[in-house]
Amino acid sequence: MLNSASIRVWSIGGGKGGIGKSILTLGLGLVLSRLGRQVILIDGDLGGANLHTLLGVRYPAVTLEDFLQGKLKRLEDAVIPTAYEGLGLICGADDILGSANPTHSQKIKLLQEIADLPADFVLLDLGAGTSFNILDLFNYSPGKIALCTAQTTSLQSSYGFIKAALYRKLSLEFAKQEELFRLLAQIDRQDAAASFTSLAQLLEKIRDFAPEIYFRIKRILDDFQLFLVVNMVRAEGEERSPEIIRTVCSEYLRLRPQILGTLDYDPVVEQAVNRTAPQLLLHGKSQAAAGLLQMAKRLLVLGRLSGRDYALKTRENVEERGLPPLVLLPGQTPS
Repeated sequence: MLNSASIRVWSIGGGKGGIGKSILTLGLGLVLSRLGRQVILIDGDLGGANLHTLLGVRYPAVTLEDFLQGKLKRLEDAVIPTAYEGLGLICGADDILGSANPTHSQKIKLLQEIADLPADFVLLDLGAGTSFNILDLFNYSPGKIALCTAQTTSLQSSYGFIKAALYRKLSLEFAKQEELFRLLAQIDRQDAAASFTSLAQLLEKIRDFAPEIYFRIKRILDDFQLFLVVNMVRAEGEERSPEIIRTVCSEYLRLRPQILGTLDYDPVVEQAVNRTAPQLLLHGKSQAAAGLLQMAKRLLVLGRLSGRDYALKTRENVEERGLPPLVLLPGQTPS
């Protein structure tokens, strides 16, 4: 079982497509590996993988599909090296329909194996939407990042994703509590006949007559470690847009998400994608590099890698000299 006190497994979701989940996953992985950590990226977009393309890997020898189909005994065997030292990749499958719908037993095995991967950090890039597979991967990760842009539709989509993930978790936890399960389903569907319109209202009502259930739900909410990131910030004030999600989450879901960081709009990101040259993301003067570095430092702290080793490395290499250079593996060249 994963230890939420030391967050090393992170999922990046957000509901809406095209907001930069893969870029954020890749960028954080690159920065963490440059800071001396062993990082494994997992393309969790089952049926629509693209992380390998961003890394310049055209034809991966093995993919997540090989593990799901039992061709590989361990998930670790699906890790392929990249051109960057300390950064491994588990490719998704983008051409096999069945990979988008793993069986229950396949999903359980996958979740169990993620915790055993030999890395300081495991970053899961999730697909768009709110399918149960995506929500279960998101919920299983102790560290949960919900990405959005400052656009109203993206903020709505991100909140909808968070709500769907939380209700999925509660529904599984209380599946045998028929009445509570029914009430949760009504709230989730925004049923006009529902007695309550939000989880916050439901909690207030059951606090007195069902204290055991109340405290079980409260514990789940307290353990739901959620972090917000806003991407493609263009105008002054847009960096504060996640505050809207924080307010709504607090009022209706009783969640208290933290803001992990922001990424300003940077033309370098488009260049990195078009040229399949992710090293461009960490160009010393790019706005993307600055935002990624700040978030990676937060992840190191949250991963309890914030002792003397991290403090010295950060102080010496980052504050005084900037990020250390990317180290290419022998015989490897970035695309």
